Amino acid sequence: MTTIELAGGIVVAVGSASDDATFTLTEDDTDDPRSVTVASVSAALEELRERCERWPHAAGICDDVLRAADVEAPAFNGVITESLAYSTLQSGPEFARWLAERGPAQVPVLPEPVVAERVDDTLHVRFNRAQRHNAFSTDARAALLEALEVARLDPSVTEVVLSGNGPSFCSGGDLAEFGSFADPASAHFARTRYSPALVLAELAERLGNRCRAVVHGRVLGSGLEMAAFCGRVQSSADAVFGLPELTLGLLPGAGGTVSVTRRIGRWRTAYLVLSGRAVDAETALRWGLIDSIIE
Repeated sequence: MTTIELAGGIVVAVGSASDDATFTLTEDDTDDPRSVTVASVSAALEELRERCERWPHAAGICDDVLRAADVEAPAFNGVITESLAYSTLQSGPEFARWLAERGPAQVPVLPEPVVAERVDDTLHVRFNRAQRHNAFSTDARAALLEALEVARLDPSVTEVVLSGNGPSFCSGGDLAEFGSFADPASAHFARTRYSPALVLAELAERLGNRCRAVVHGRVLGSGLEMAAFCGRVQSSADAVFGLPELTLGLLPGAGGTVSVTRRIGRWRTAYLVLSGRAVDAETALRWGLIDSIIE
């Protein structure tokens, strides 16, 4: 086994799978959760080297958080750790550089960012910002929490189905809104005191597979992170899954270091973040990121 250390303290193993590495790259077919199969190890390493050199703080801190994750612990513990790390990066130079490159932006106000409907004992909750591939915004978070609170407080709700209207389930956080927080401490407080991820984790603990996400199209960033908390994730064949936060100088901030790690392990979660690569539904199913592919 060969190991290569990249910027940010990232350690990539090549060949035999390693517990200690951030993840292992191989060109062989494997189901080992510590390893990722790539077409060319040398090409993948070069791409990873460039990304880690550009975002060493985000890469290294993400690796730290994932190594500290305890998949057996309550979700709250991991969400707190993740959010503190996220706020640290919000104060850092890599996120500041991304904001400067993006320039001024304004989030469009769209009516009913989340719609909910109860049918018998089932609560259907749908993201409803279809024009923006259901990019997650502050108003969407508030509406999602309001909808989920019905299921959380009413024991007669015995099934929750989370889905999205339009071409995608959820394409992640609305980039036009990033940087609008008053300060990192306030942002941390909001993320952890008003967290749809924690409510979904609570519902999944109570309802099991009857708390399910039905996803399609883009399932990225916070969209993937929230769906992964559900007891069951059903996907259309056209869906793509990824964690693109590194290019903002950030790490997953909607509970993904907990929810995705619980499903696929810290190694493949780290690969998704550090490589920025998206995976298709078949790969997601094989890894355990989703539970079934539906027509």
